[in-house]
Amino acid sequence: MTSQLTVKAVEEHGDHYHVQFRDADEFDDLETPDWARELAESELPGSDVRMGLEESDEWRIQSVRVPVTAVDGEGDASRKALQVVTLINDHEMFDSE
Repeated sequence: MTSQLTVKAVEEHGDHYHVQFRDADEFDDLETPDWARELAESELPGSDVRMGLEESDEWRIQSVRVPVTAVDGEGDASRKALQVVTLINDHEMFDSE
């Protein structure tokens, strides 16, 4: 997984900010593996991550949903989403060794 993701967009949708790192069109199917959901929840309760599989069978993060009540605006949502991404990336690197 690429550890140097940058935020492409942040949009507020009801009770969550949708922090996008990759275009959803890059993937045939987006889903949330259980292990990624658990890691996101452990880092930021109420958050969720959307991921897609590449042809190499590697998971790639598309976006992170961050609860509006857990952050102070879009900038804070981006920072919290990047913390979730870092945790998932660290897990993936450790898991593959």
